[in-house]
Amino acid sequence: MPDQVNARRRRLLQTTVAGISLMELGFSGLVQAQSKDGTGSTKAGAHRAGFAAIRQVNAGTLDIGYAEAGPSNGPVVILLHGWPYDIYSFADVTPLLAAAGYRVIVPYLRGYGSTRFLSADTPRNGQQAVVAVDIIALMDALKIDKAVLGAFDWGARTANIMAALWPERCKAMVSVSGYLIGSQQANKAPLPPQAELAWWYQFYFATERGRAGYEANRHDFNKLIWRLASPKWNFDDATYDRSAESFNNPDHVAVVIHNYRWRLGLVEGEPQYDALEQRLAMAPTISVPTITMEGDANGAPHPDPAVYAKKFAGKYLHRTIGGGIGHNLPQEAPKAFADAVVDAARLA
Repeated sequence: MPDQVNARRRRLLQTTVAGISLMELGFSGLVQAQSKDGTGSTKAGAHRAGFAAIRQVNAGTLDIGYAEAGPSNGPVVILLHGWPYDIYSFADVTPLLAAAGYRVIVPYLRGYGSTRFLSADTPRNGQQAVVAVDIIALMDALKIDKAVLGAFDWGARTANIMAALWPERCKAMVSVSGYLIGSQQANKAPLPPQAELAWWYQFYFATERGRAGYEANRHDFNKLIWRLASPKWNFDDATYDRSAESFNNPDHVAVVIHNYRWRLGLVEGEPQYDALEQRLAMAPTISVPTITMEGDANGAPHPDPAVYAKKFAGKYLHRTIGGGIGHNLPQEAPKAFADAVVDAARLA
């Protein structure tokens, strides 16, 4: 009998220690079994992991909401989402990186989730440079000198800009869809009809009807974008609705509309960012060690990897992820994305 009691106690202790270990990573939710193809792709009806808590920090013009996981003294990874997504694109990536010893920071971009403007007088600006300035301010507020960046969509453009303008702050980078730095001048050039069709929402947002339509229908609008951008990803309603909460941010519509109108030169940015935009308009090369990624079923507009390969002047690799992976690559193939982050850090 004593041996049986001791065995039960050992099992209880092991279970308790395992539970504490997960809590120490700052992550709650079920552990996901990796798919046989090695991507860790998320299937319909699979678990929905969550972040244990959202923290807030005043940084620059914003009070930024962010999730954090992993050891506080670990090397830092910052994961940046895009539109129309949020931090839950990295819900399954985060515990993988935290378990590997990284301190993982996942912020809501301006106009998403719990991130708020500190002043009602600050323009609800969405131009490309300002989002990068936001993340540099976040790093300063958290006393982070240097980080590995992992990102897609708006987040990838932001990471590209940080790596180009502030390479001393970027140890390495994983960028889905490669080099995304643009300029208003470059965007004046018309595209072939099929390519223009893919940007239909940008032209819709250029109109007052589009702004009003997005304001009134942002939940269903963004769900449509998810389906078009990732046509083979069978996400369920609960997965989408969890991220859709972040679109209820009071500044979301204003920031999104300004972003797409700014790209077409229909609105101005803020003057204090003019010098940064002038540098970005030169399409600077990136010397930071980089791994670019692409899903084989990305339905969103994206450049061909051969077009941008020469923009990366440092150590560089490209990976195309198969199995029907779409635009939201970190959420659709979390293991492949986490592996790329670890491998990019090793390139540095």
